[in-house]
Amino acid sequence: MIRDRQKMNEHLDRIRTFVRDVAIPNEDRVELEDHIPEEVIDKLKELGSFGWSIPEEFGGAGMTSEELALAFMEFTQCSVAFRVYGGQNAGIGSECIVRDGTENQKRTYLPQLASGDMLGCLALTEESAGSDATAMQTRAEKVDGGYRINGTKRYITLAPIADLFSLFARTDGERGGKGVTAFLIERGTDGLTTSGSTPKMGQEGAPIGEVYLNDVFVPDSAVLGGVEGKGFGTVMRALNKQRINLSALSTGPAIRMLDDAVAFAKSRKQFDKSIGEFQLVQAMLAECKVEIEAARALILETARKRDHGEDVTMDVSLCKYFSTEMCGRVADKAVQIFGGAGYVKGTGIERFYRDVRAFRVYEGTSQIHLLNIAKHLLN
Repeated sequence: MIRDRQKMNEHLDRIRTFVRDVAIPNEDRVELEDHIPEEVIDKLKELGSFGWSIPEEFGGAGMTSEELALAFMEFTQCSVAFRVYGGQNAGIGSECIVRDGTENQKRTYLPQLASGDMLGCLALTEESAGSDATAMQTRAEKVDGGYRINGTKRYITLAPIADLFSLFARTDGERGGKGVTAFLIERGTDGLTTSGSTPKMGQEGAPIGEVYLNDVFVPDSAVLGGVEGKGFGTVMRALNKQRINLSALSTGPAIRMLDDAVAFAKSRKQFDKSIGEFQLVQAMLAECKVEIEAARALILETARKRDHGEDVTMDVSLCKYFSTEMCGRVADKAVQIFGGAGYVKGTGIERFYRDVRAFRVYEGTSQIHLLNIAKHLLN
């Protein structure tokens, strides 16, 4: 649902300007230095990307699912690091609070997340708890006036630089979602520390890391929503929305790679003509275009259904599976079209090839989403 078409078009134009004039010229620098420069962060704050999904009453833009999908498709036509840093607050960095936070928690944290003055992260994954999130070992013991938390989280996006952790710990039992509670914990809380940036395949400038909890005491007011044992439901609902976002976030890079591949196919000459004149190259370009447009249509239709209040539990798995797999296929074809120039550094294609590989792993692997689709078909 688009609330005001003219305003939305103007907003998309501002995003395109940021991508063209700020993000793309800084792509190589961000990869080399492995962080987002302060002047770029200032431009992200001007753009307002941190608060796109946060309600207007808390300083955000209050975008609908369809508006957010369109914005993210434009915002991600540059290195993935920019959208991780500038867009996480508009997704998993704030969504749990938006959905289930108490009024006080919303008023305390959402304005700071919307402005980008505070970075949020979702601390769910552990060594033994990935696709099976209910296998988490981090525990929160009820004590006088609050909880004492011990455990370790891993592969947490932006953990090394995050200011606020939406963190999940077991308060009851050994397994199952009913015993999981969500907590809001600020950096600087005694006993909470983070690792440095974990070396990874790609996405330089968007660090991931571990979160260590050593007898971390938090008051009762830190329980997200104020109710113990509701954390697993909160994160599943948040991820349901985020998977539409991630689908759009996976489509933007594919659009960029295809645009670059088309330009290269027109300019690169072999056998006295541009390689774009060869039918097998044309076929690869056409296949990329078909898949991108199919993903775009699926994502926007799912976003509209969610905006209208329909159940999109299976739809979001369809989106996440198809769009992330599509992006991987487009990346592979783009490298093939660029040939040697796509394998070496310089064109940016090899960076995208590495960056987008993670899309098929986080927020539910492709295999988990296939199982979810099958479950809904057979029920």
